[in-house]
Parts: sequence; C-alpha cells; structure tokens
Amino acid sequence: MRNGSGAGRLQFIEPLMPTLVDKPPEGDAWSHEVKFDDYRSQIIIDAGGVRIFTRRGLDWTAKYRDLAAAAKTLDVENAIIDGEDYAELRKAITRRQHDLYFVAFDLLHLNGHDLRDMALEERREILAAIIPPDIRIQFSQALPGDAKAIFHLVDQAGLEGMVSKRRDSKYRSGPSTTWLKAKCFAVGEFELLGVEREAGKPAFALMGEIGTRKYVGSA
Repeated sequence: MRNGSGAGRLQFIEPLMPTLVDKPPEGDAWSHEVKFDDYRSQIIIDAGGVRIFTRRGLDWTAKYRDLAAAAKTLDVENAIIDGEDYAELRKAITRRQHDLYFVAFDLLHLNGHDLRDMALEERREILAAIIPPDIRIQFSQALPGDAKAIFHLVDQAGLEGMVSKRRDSKYRSGPSTTWLKAKCFAVGEFELLGVEREAGKPAFALMGEIGTRKYVGSA
C-alpha cells in the first residue's frame, strides 16, 4: 500500500448480485469464471489502512488478519476490490488464518478513480495488473472455451458452479442480469451446519460432510 495524497475513507459499496440461471449463456459477449462458495467479501484500502467487509457490509477485518496483511502489500494508494473466499472460510477465520485466501474478480475504485462505469473487461485488466503472484489475494482468471464445455468441466471438478458476465457490463449494485450464475448440483447425504438468512430473501442451508462437518456448499 502506497502512502499517497488520497485523503479520506472510502465507503463500502453494495455488491452487484448475479442472477441464478439453469444454464450459462452462450456467445462471445460473455466471459466465464469459477464460482466458489458464495462468501462475498470486499477489500477497501485507503488512507486509514485496510478494511474487509462481508457482502452485507459487516466489518470483518479482525477475522481476516492475514488477508488484510496481504492487501497492504498491493502497490496502490486506495482501492475497492470485490471478491470471494475459498471453501475453508469458516474454519480459517476461527482457527487457521493461514488457510484463508481471497479470489479477486472486480475492481470498483483505484487511486481516487471510481471505475464502476468502465466495461468489465477494462476493470479486470487493471485488477490483474495490481495483484502480484504468490500472495493470499489471487486474480480470478476467465475460463477459455464455450460455456457448455466450461460448465461440464466445472461440474466434473466438483466445484460449486460458474459465473458468466457480460464483457461490456458496468458495475451496478444489487441484483443484475449482466452477471449470471449457474450452479452444479450434487446428490448425496449431508449434515446441516446452519442456516444463512438475509432480509427479503430465501434462507440458505449450509451443508457439510457427515462426521467431519467439512463445509461443502449451500442449498
């Protein structure tokens, strides 16, 4: 993190939420990325330091100490980065900080400039350039190939699904059809770990392996 003239604190931005669809869209207008575990987070870097928020705007910086330390190494004066966490999130924030990683997929603000009116591809190109290799913040690469083939590979790999985004899309908070998510579904017996609730939306069951209680996804 650079010491610069960017005074003041940046404010949390309500995230853009993709629309759930049965299958990913086809065509060159879309790019496709792996969907991880639906634990959205937002990293804010400014003159006051680094803060990390949940998708509802809760400040969880204290739980994300290693990620905050990684964010401080980025060569920026100020930034707002949108992203998602790996499957081991819940265990990592309570026991093993060294297991926690952040997958960055969008850049909303950089060095005093609001980037939300830029095209997605342009924002992501800038984002990729500011993330060095071998740190706990990793860039979410777009997957090459057509949507159907990518979805099949994601399913076979046992991942949660994929998110398809219009390459020219601007960043607008709240539900959007410019980003579409398609989930892979596994059939099996799982243990209920808990229930996640959000005002005005259906509740999600957090599922884990029977016996180990290892988190496997939500339903």
